[in-house]
Amino acid sequence: MAAASVTGDSYEEALAALSSLITKRSRADKSNKGDRFELVFDYLKLLDLEEDILKMKVIHVAGTKGKGSTCAFTESILRSYGFRTGLFTSPHLIDVRERFRLDGKDISEEKFLVYFWWCYNRLKERTNEEIPMPTYFRFLALLAFKIFAAEEVDAAILEVGLGGKFDATNAVQKPVVCGISSLGYDHMEILGDTLGKIAGEKAGIFKPGVPAFTVPQPDEAMRVLEEKASELDVNLEVVQPLTARQLSGQKLGLDGEHQYLNARLAVSLASTWLQQIGNLEVPTLTQMSILPEKFIKGLATTSLQGRAQVVPDQFIETRTSGDLVFYLDGAHSPESMDVCAKWFSLAVKGDNKSERSEHLVNGSSHGKCSGEENCQQILLFNCMSVRDPNLLLPHLRNTCANYGVHFKKALFVPNMSVYHKVGTTADLPEDDPHVDLSWQLTLQKVWERLVHNEREGEDSESIKSEVFTSLPMAIKWLRDSVHESSSTTRFQVLVTGSLHLVGDVLRLIRK
Repeated sequence: MAAASVTGDSYEEALAALSSLITKRSRADKSNKGDRFELVFDYLKLLDLEEDILKMKVIHVAGTKGKGSTCAFTESILRSYGFRTGLFTSPHLIDVRERFRLDGKDISEEKFLVYFWWCYNRLKERTNEEIPMPTYFRFLALLAFKIFAAEEVDAAILEVGLGGKFDATNAVQKPVVCGISSLGYDHMEILGDTLGKIAGEKAGIFKPGVPAFTVPQPDEAMRVLEEKASELDVNLEVVQPLTARQLSGQKLGLDGEHQYLNARLAVSLASTWLQQIGNLEVPTLTQMSILPEKFIKGLATTSLQGRAQVVPDQFIETRTSGDLVFYLDGAHSPESMDVCAKWFSLAVKGDNKSERSEHLVNGSSHGKCSGEENCQQILLFNCMSVRDPNLLLPHLRNTCANYGVHFKKALFVPNMSVYHKVGTTADLPEDDPHVDLSWQLTLQKVWERLVHNEREGEDSESIKSEVFTSLPMAIKWLRDSVHESSSTTRFQVLVTGSLHLVGDVLRLIRK
């Protein structure tokens, strides 16, 4: 057994070693600010990665919302041109290997273990009191640099983990191009409580003379981005959403109207990279009414788990009973709640203009409600306690109501994934009678206050919410409800508020 832990034969041991790097200190701890950012350069030296990072052809993306989608679109476009790509994103939903994609696929377990132990053992040997072991996210970023260098990717697309200025990915000194997706209020406990401060942190990825692109931003944020850009002689360009015409009738691989803006940002990032590194003549978007074929192919085949994703429950027999379909979106800011609610409402109403649940569940007609079916919308929700449910839940509920979608029931659950441990499905607890549900009860109170006004003049039994001690219990309740219902009933469950929750649900409903 001792030999295995040195060479790391087992994936479980690698995850245990990785978990040991998670600091017990809250992310919101004020002393996290920068947290000796210069250590990242020491780690790169210890891992002999300094040269490799200088040579890496990086696309670097920060933002509050849409940065993961933008990175995924960008990677897919470059891959459709035949370039070897490395994509580093966060968080992962089910398996930590999702954070490292090579040529569009999660890194294999075999390769992951080789690179993981190479980095981990080398740092264990060479770190000391002055330069301690890196924290969890820093280690993952260093691992990404090692993987992309060793695998000799043509393009490395890096999504900022948190903020920008002091993020581990910002060790890259000379990216090819930078992007900043939509900015809003998130992680204010770390990044500051004004849009200006948040924009200042994100603009920390700008580098002298390196071109940058962004999307339309609130004035306060845009002013800061423009100031930082002019200080560093950065040519900052603002892009507008793609149009259906530019896509020549093709649908984007990621669902929801907001993705047209992320896709447009990706088009600018990819075309800059293709011109500078790929030495390809790519016409500028102002010159073309329709995108080049390979751009369209890249955008249409993009995939990203947990963003506007429709998945039928794969463990349920539904010949005689109803039907259970999950709508998963990791929205966790007020603005993204609006976007999520709009997407869900249009999807469940089968509005074909923006609805692609058929495509998402492999051509089946899961998700849509036909006239003779009885469809019930249910909310399955949790969010981290640093978020304000008084902002999130009203946005979600009111936007759905505007589209005529009303939740029959809201279910509140604690997350299964524990923040101090990186695990696999085997680690998930079935039920813990001692779990602290005080936060879930707070969420329920906020929800109950919202629906109370509507109860007037209505059967008060018809609107309910419930707190479950665990997610498996909530899923069991949903499956039992389906079995008890008629074959014409369809349960449409919106899962949102936390990417961790979305990942946990995916583990439980997918074979």
